[in-house]
Amino acid sequence: MDCVLFRHGIAVERQEWPGQDQDRPLTDKGTARTRRSAKGLLTLRIIPTHLLSSPLVRSRETAEIVRRLVRPRLTVQICDELAPGAAPQALFSMLNTLPLDSLVFCVGHEPHLSLTAGTWLTGQPWDGLSLKKAGACLIHTEQSVRPANGRLQWWLTAAQLRALA
Repeated sequence: MDCVLFRHGIAVERQEWPGQDQDRPLTDKGTARTRRSAKGLLTLRIIPTHLLSSPLVRSRETAEIVRRLVRPRLTVQICDELAPGAAPQALFSMLNTLPLDSLVFCVGHEPHLSLTAGTWLTGQPWDGLSLKKAGACLIHTEQSVRPANGRLQWWLTAAQLRALA
C-alpha cells in the first residue's frame, strides 16, 4: 500500500472566523496554493484509488480540489479517523480495511498527520516531523499498516510540490 498524507491548505485564521473551528474554510490563497500542490502530485503520477478526508471543512475542500484535478470520478470519503485528535492507530485500523495494492490519499491536520507518520515509520510519535499546509508525504508498506512498518518514499513541502507543477 502507498499512502499520501496531505495537510489541508491555508484556512481562514481562527481569530478571524466567527463560527465553529470545524467550519473554517480555505482562503482564496489557500485554494490556489492547494490546486498548485495537487498539480505537483500529477507530475509525480500520484493517482489515488481512495481519497479520504477529515470531516472538517478545510480538509473536505482540500480533498475536493485534489479529486477534481487528480481523479475526478473518485468519491471523497469522510473519515473521523483523520479528524484532529484522532489516534494514529484508528487510521491504521481503517487503512487495513483497504486492499494492499491501494494508493490511498488522506487529507487531514497537524499534528495528527505527523504523529501518524512518525508512528508508522518509527513505532512512536516523532516531534521532528511536520507537514506544512498543502504539503505531503508518501509512505509505503508491504504488509498491514502498523507502527514501525512504513517506509518513507518522499516528504515534500507545498512549495516543492508547486515547483513540480
